[in-house]
Amino acid sequence: MRELTYYVATSLDGRIAAPDGDWSAFPAEGDHLEAIVREYADTLPSHVHEALGAHADTSRFDTVFMGWGTYTPAREAGIDSPYAHLRQVVASRQPRPVPGSIELTADPAGRIAELKQERGSGIWLAGGGTLAGALIDQIDRLVLKINPVVLGAGIPLFGGIPYLPTRFERIGWRPFESGVVFAEYARR
Repeated sequence: MRELTYYVATSLDGRIAAPDGDWSAFPAEGDHLEAIVREYADTLPSHVHEALGAHADTSRFDTVFMGWGTYTPAREAGIDSPYAHLRQVVASRQPRPVPGSIELTADPAGRIAELKQERGSGIWLAGGGTLAGALIDQIDRLVLKINPVVLGAGIPLFGGIPYLPTRFERIGWRPFESGVVFAEYARR
């Protein structure tokens, strides 16, 4: 069975972006970026692969699952298929025009359940926080890139959920000179 991994950058106070979706407060340089390119190349947008000469072999992830708010910035930048090397699924509560390379779903929980039954490598939950909150019961693994910054306000790591203790076990912890820490957790 395939795993759903919420791989995301977060602030010290659990925000994945500013209130307007901007994430430029997170460090754009540092030794943690080398680890991202080396170990998580599948999560880099296709145009970044081209610029860096990087290669995504889809061994970690072959599917990206994202909310409409996560997909929108690429679309607004003229990039209709930001992860062309992956199967791309976008969750939206309403019908929207998308290119043929994007699958749109109004039932994220149902679609994730189906994807988990298919053959392939992992499913990357790219965001956003409200979608992660809606899928909390189906997340198998968390890979948090904890950035050394407090945002104060912004998009929460898990949005729209009530008090609901959900246990994960820490299976990895790697600090970098940049101040970023990769923390990995698996569902208990």
